[in-house]
Amino acid sequence: MTGLGILVIALLVFGLITLFAMVKTVPQGYAWTVESFGRYTRTLTPGLNIIIPFVERIGRKLNMMEQVLDIPTQEVITRDNASVAADGVAFYQVLDAPAAAYEVSGLENAILNLVMTNLRSVMGSMDLDDLLSNRDAISEKILRVADQAANSWGIKITRIEIKDINPPRDLVDSMARQMKAEREKRAEVLEAEGQRNAKILRAEGDKQAQILQAEGLREAAFREAEARERLAEAEATATRVVSEAIAAGNVQALNYFVAQKYTEALGKLASANNQRVILMPLEAASLIGSIGGIAELARASFPDTAAPTAASRARVPSTAAPAGGGFVVPPRPGGSQDE
Repeated sequence: MTGLGILVIALLVFGLITLFAMVKTVPQGYAWTVESFGRYTRTLTPGLNIIIPFVERIGRKLNMMEQVLDIPTQEVITRDNASVAADGVAFYQVLDAPAAAYEVSGLENAILNLVMTNLRSVMGSMDLDDLLSNRDAISEKILRVADQAANSWGIKITRIEIKDINPPRDLVDSMARQMKAEREKRAEVLEAEGQRNAKILRAEGDKQAQILQAEGLREAAFREAEARERLAEAEATATRVVSEAIAAGNVQALNYFVAQKYTEALGKLASANNQRVILMPLEAASLIGSIGGIAELARASFPDTAAPTAASRARVPSTAAPAGGGFVVPPRPGGSQDE
């Protein structure tokens, strides 16, 4: 091989090397920085790019997609001196490739330590009860502080999630006993409130019943008084009519009034169940005279009525009192006079 051939081959190899050094293909989701003699000059975007060989070179190859970073378990002392173990995950994305490449050394390590520091700071400022029940609030606080600190690195921390918060076993047992005691307390309170409400309702029912009963008694008394008043008015009216008749010289009205009272009294005595013969000092002649007065009233009121027959006159003396001034009440059907 002559020297010319060797030169041609050398130039060909040099050209191929120069071509490969000049043409760069950046994959999608990445950004490459270009350095000229060690100084950043520009950023290559995804696709085919050309650089000046032997003058420019690729500096950093950065992933521009959202990435996840595991936060290892951390021992945290809460504000009420309880020791808990907590871990989580952080999601971040590179927005400014030059800043992420040249503003911080060890990007993932820096983000990890930033999140861990803020995790201990935020959780250490809270009580254990708040720590276990407010995971969303903890994540929001850590995210706000960490994202503000990582902004100068060209990093956007999109989300931080707390995976597990594990108190010591004895503390978990104490919390379980506390929860049981709280539930038992609430059950007793609810039962006491139920009994109190039941007693109140029963008392209200008794009160309403007594009120209704009192109102019923009052209404009954009012109506009874009204009935007695009406009866008294009727008696007064009857007495007034009789008095006016007597004042007018009509004695038959008085005889009718007395006979009616006698008849009512004897009817009440005859309706008694304990005896059939009643011996008491009654003036039968007065009763007969009263009955005669009633007959005179009837003849005066109805002048066309026929005179009583002999049979009816014969029946009248049968009501006369026996010897000794007594009065015999006729026995009831089926009964004996000696009862």
